[in-house]
Amino acid sequence: MNFVWGRKGSWSRPPPGSGKRTKPRNEKLCPVLGFVCCMVFMYMAFGAVKFRTQEPRSSFVERNGTHFMVDGRVFYVNGWNSYWLMDQAAEASSRSRVTEILQTGARMGLTVCRTWAFNDGAYHALQVSLGIFDERVFEALDWVIVEAQKHGIRLLLSLVNNLQPYGGKTQYVKWAREEGFGSSSTNDSFFFDPSIRSYFKIYLKTMLTRKNHLTGIEYRDDPTIFAWELMNEPQCTSDASGDTLQEWIEEMAEYVKRIDKKHLLTVGLEGFYGPASPPEKTKVNPGKSYGELGSDFLRNSKTPDIDFASAHIYPDHWLMDVNLTEKTDYVSKWVTSHIEDGEKKLHKPILFTEFGLSDKNKNFDHSHRATFYKSIYDTIYESALRNGAGAGAFIWHILVGGMEKYTDDFGIIPGETPSIDRLIKEQSCRLIALQHAKDLPERSSTVC
Repeated sequence: MNFVWGRKGSWSRPPPGSGKRTKPRNEKLCPVLGFVCCMVFMYMAFGAVKFRTQEPRSSFVERNGTHFMVDGRVFYVNGWNSYWLMDQAAEASSRSRVTEILQTGARMGLTVCRTWAFNDGAYHALQVSLGIFDERVFEALDWVIVEAQKHGIRLLLSLVNNLQPYGGKTQYVKWAREEGFGSSSTNDSFFFDPSIRSYFKIYLKTMLTRKNHLTGIEYRDDPTIFAWELMNEPQCTSDASGDTLQEWIEEMAEYVKRIDKKHLLTVGLEGFYGPASPPEKTKVNPGKSYGELGSDFLRNSKTPDIDFASAHIYPDHWLMDVNLTEKTDYVSKWVTSHIEDGEKKLHKPILFTEFGLSDKNKNFDHSHRATFYKSIYDTIYESALRNGAGAGAFIWHILVGGMEKYTDDFGIIPGETPSIDRLIKEQSCRLIALQHAKDLPERSSTVC
């Protein structure tokens, strides 16, 4: 079957001592980081940045305040989105694309891939009807997890879509109507209909307790999985107060944590401030209507069972008729605001799990994308350098050759734009250098 995909697969959708002076932590790191950065830029000047072969993942990522930790050491994320991994693994003929993208990510020093662990009623459906699953597709996801582990990549697995592609909440509501128990025809009944919520819990339990047929390990016991994401970009526009979505988040987060106490959990928010947020925060939204979508970054992210916050960055969709400089200035304000929230209000890490710049912009040039991406990467790095809550960012999105129907105006194919490749590698290098310098300064010069 042929499909024409847009962003995230949408059809056309256009965070009294002794008196002796002790050097601050960051000051102690400066000589080490200076040397490391020099080495990085020397390598990059010759286009030869290479990353050491990563060891198999054997420990879970945990949270300590505003930091991710692995084995007691700080862990920063330079990530990417390839939402299509399970879909492409469902057929033997296309599995090589999954291997290629994971190899590419590892070569670029990327550490986490965000991908869909859902496909409800669509082509290559995982859930073919309410509570009924296709074992062949589940085995494809099993294989994706094993393949990611082989390449030292962790996975951020999203559990359902707010949007229609790959089924999403729309498909659950449709199934409920067909079964004769749906209480409302609105798609938002996904959040408040008791029967639909019960069926979504069946899906959650099935996913979390799935035993990988290749390893014999249940998903909830597999450290290759970085974290779970409740929903991609949840909105409940039928209740702008935010109460309906908040109740759903609290219920589902508690349910996930009851089953899986080892993995981190996030909501999957776009990052808009809602009516429960203070006025100075709602002013950060790109427009008044963005505060009326039923979601609320601060309120939702404060949920006790939510371990870290997330936000997305799409100035092309949010701001009309503004130039690149204006977009970059706005995004700097957006990113800084959410990082500050992580530090002062949430006391949790913040990941920017999607960011992109459209190549459909008037007079687009790849240098515009490099400038935009660098501004985000720099803000993340500066936060990490001062031990802030900015824990990483994920490009939307990276593909391999021959995947035209999966691309959109944000897609990137490594090798086609060297400036972007270098930028990604540079961010990987300096984040790795920073976490090694904080942990084992004497080894930090060998990370790249």
